[in-house]
Amino acid sequence: MAYRAFSDDPDVSLNMIAKLAGVGPGTLYRNFPTRESLILALYRHEVQAVVDSVPSVLAEHEPLDALRVWFLRLAEYVRLKHGLGEALHTAAAQDVINETYAPVTAAVGQLLNAAEQAGQVRPGLDPADILLLMGFLWRVGPGESGRRQAERILEIVTENLQTKA
Repeated sequence: MAYRAFSDDPDVSLNMIAKLAGVGPGTLYRNFPTRESLILALYRHEVQAVVDSVPSVLAEHEPLDALRVWFLRLAEYVRLKHGLGEALHTAAAQDVINETYAPVTAAVGQLLNAAEQAGQVRPGLDPADILLLMGFLWRVGPGESGRRQAERILEIVTENLQTKA
């Protein structure tokens, strides 16, 4: 509820979020005394949900396709988080972002390992390098043209990760 509210309106009040969540303002403020604390809790939760999705994505797709699908999901989340505004540019936020880096990199490692075991990507790819490389996904423009551009570039990148025949 709060994530959607922040995404729709970065300036939404905490009182409005409490109302949307069906709780009193006191309940919200007891759990999240500041706007920043709520935003950072949302960020942690959402990143963990993306990380936790790796096994289901691998179960539903061939490993290389799973890598593509997962990165597109991560990129969608990263683009949406920009709606969380300046709260993600504080020292406390940087601590949370740093804290989530290791789980995200580990998730990339799981995807790469599965693709390597399937003979779909060359061995020895570094998950941190691939995460950095895939950063283009959250820099493409919005809308349909941005989505198409992301898919084109993603295809170029994944072709270059594959094993050579």
